[in-house]
Amino acid sequence: MVLLVGIILVLMIRNGRVKWGPALVAILFGFLLASSNVAPDIQDFLDSAAEALADINP
Repeated sequence: MVLLVGIILVLMIRNGRVKWGPALVAILFGFLLASSNVAPDIQDFLDSAAEALADINP
C-alpha cells in the first residue's frame, strides 16, 4: 500500500498536480501520523477496507 501511494504521489508531482512543498508536508504528516496513537485505528480501517474490496465479486 505504501508503495502504491508513493508511486501516485511521484506521478502527481511529475504531472504538476502537486508541487514539491505541499508534497513534502504531506510526507512529513504521514510520518508523524504513523507514530501517533491513531496509527493502529487507521491500519485497522485500511485492513477492513481492503478485505471488503477483496470480497466483492466481479
